[in-house]
Amino acid sequence: MDNAIMLNLENAGVVFSQEIKDRAKVACELLYNAKGEGNDFLGWVNLPSATTDNLLENIRHTSLLLQQECQIVVVVGIGGSYLGARAVIDALSNSFDAVIRDRKYPLVLYAGQNIGEDYLFELQELLKNYKFGIISISKSGTTTEPALAFRLLREQLERQQGKEAAKRLIVAVTDRSRGALKTLADKQGYRSYVIEDNIGGRFSVLSPVGLLPIAVAGFDIKRLIEGAKLMEKNTSQYIEFEHNIAMQYAAVRNVLYNKGKKIEVLANFNPKLHYISEWWKQLYGESEGKKHKGIFPASVDFTTDLHSMGQYLQEGERILFETVISVEKSNFEYRVIPDNDNLDGLNFLAGRKIDHINKMAELGTMIAHVDGGVPNIKITLPQLDEASLGQLIYFFEKACGISGYMLGVNPFDQPGVEAYKKNMFALLQKPGYEAEYQALQVRLSK
Repeated sequence: MDNAIMLNLENAGVVFSQEIKDRAKVACELLYNAKGEGNDFLGWVNLPSATTDNLLENIRHTSLLLQQECQIVVVVGIGGSYLGARAVIDALSNSFDAVIRDRKYPLVLYAGQNIGEDYLFELQELLKNYKFGIISISKSGTTTEPALAFRLLREQLERQQGKEAAKRLIVAVTDRSRGALKTLADKQGYRSYVIEDNIGGRFSVLSPVGLLPIAVAGFDIKRLIEGAKLMEKNTSQYIEFEHNIAMQYAAVRNVLYNKGKKIEVLANFNPKLHYISEWWKQLYGESEGKKHKGIFPASVDFTTDLHSMGQYLQEGERILFETVISVEKSNFEYRVIPDNDNLDGLNFLAGRKIDHINKMAELGTMIAHVDGGVPNIKITLPQLDEASLGQLIYFFEKACGISGYMLGVNPFDQPGVEAYKKNMFALLQKPGYEAEYQALQVRLSK
């Protein structure tokens, strides 16, 4: 495979000093020599090349079982336990997949990513009419949102299909040896896969966490891993800065941040990439937002958001820069037809591909934003397929680790995430939180 994704920094307005190049190289080396903070969460660094054909075949076999028996498969997870899979599935699926009747593969839906009562009720009402399966993804099995959803859905599945049949339709992706979900999987005899201790959730999409749902949806996980392997090779510590796009992306982000560009807007011109942006926001927000530091990750879908957020991007405060994901080749060809009346004035486009028009919107937007004082980075994918997405995922992961170390934070922990949980458990009067509950009652009464 030689169709590598490309990084273009011509419009970023940055000249790299030797000092910044050296810092990027040192940060990259920290990911390989495990000398940096969070070094017990580096299992993702060599994950593509360490993924065996046997594991991929095992996952494919499980996906076939679910495909044969289920009309719908619900992925239960939150954050990195579902976002990566959803990003890839949405990017590769038919845009109107949910309403296609004669489906070849199960419809993949999601639960446990929120505590929406109406959402859960409506999901369970829908599932009453279908044979469904569950992929439950959680290291601990006690994270509130997915644990709550799994409890409800497991009971429904056992009621609709019977307890014995339900065992075949539930797969657990969890800790190797401990935790509530692991205990339940062993007790009930669920098929299960391991989330290794040294891989954090937001870096887990290329593990069974993401691979199983992606395979169930009918996509080629071997090609996904092949793409990631290529990017692993092309961004290793032995690839010099001038040829290492992960180092370059990490470096340009840090240079722009130090120039006062505190917000990075990830923009795409393909609606299928919406959840790639959502996954990217978690990856960078949770990895870098610490010690009152970090670039705020935001995203827009163009051209849609050019008619709303486009105004701010063009003329708002100059505290942001833009990274554009461009897809070089569309999967289908569709051309503008001529119209005799030409009331809409579009006959000048007759015969042109829709994608060509979109590309001109993309180029025109980038020129306008650069002229408006917004530094611009461009990432080009050869096309929207498994191999390109495997490259993109690993590229963002590697660059995130490098960028976090350059920023001076631990990219692999998330202590701030626990703050809301502590308050929520206290307000719900969870056993063990009595003192916190009393303190909050006093605070709220004032």
